[in-house]
Amino acid sequence: MENLNKHIEHTLLKQDAKKEEFIKLFEEAKENKFLGVCINPLYVSFAKENLKDSDVKTVTVVGFPLGASRSDVKAFETSKAVEDGADEVDMVINVSKLKDKDYDFIVNDIKTVKAACNGKPLKVILETDLLEKDEIKKACELCIEAKADFVKTSTGFVKGGAGAKAEDVKLMYETVSPYGLKVKASGGIRDKEAAIKMLEAGAERLGTSSGVKIINS
Repeated sequence: MENLNKHIEHTLLKQDAKKEEFIKLFEEAKENKFLGVCINPLYVSFAKENLKDSDVKTVTVVGFPLGASRSDVKAFETSKAVEDGADEVDMVINVSKLKDKDYDFIVNDIKTVKAACNGKPLKVILETDLLEKDEIKKACELCIEAKADFVKTSTGFVKGGAGAKAEDVKLMYETVSPYGLKVKASGGIRDKEAAIKMLEAGAERLGTSSGVKIINS
């Protein structure tokens, strides 16, 4: 598949990442012309500084990884990340509220963060490992209502979770694509075969820490 690199967000979200690992991430992203890097909010300005002479986007996460922060706290985190130069924001929904069918909360949570994005694209992480198929579909419908830009499978932080599954990506794509939203697959995408499978299922973006291996295999 051509231009596989232009679907990849080169990701480093682990809590014990060291400075040299971030620098390596940025250099690899520039060298391989990845679409973006995905890092925690504290490192957005550091990323922008290291990527300033490239087209690589700086993507960050909010309410991560549990999605259980107050909506106004997620919004504040988002506004600060955008101030620091974030090009895109990936938020985590409140899975408990989805399970409780408190759909108004979910929509308002997304809308609150969307308003704080100041025009930057917003992706909504559903955490598909914790959801039934009907819940995935419902979450996608709520993202459509709240005018998100992408739906995303996973944080990659669910213990024992599979992360992105092609069947879930396909369901998400079929639900949101008629409304102009796109899909980001993330979690467990470690080789070229898995990456292509996700793209074929409908993903536009791939969140992975194995980007270099994927494009060179």
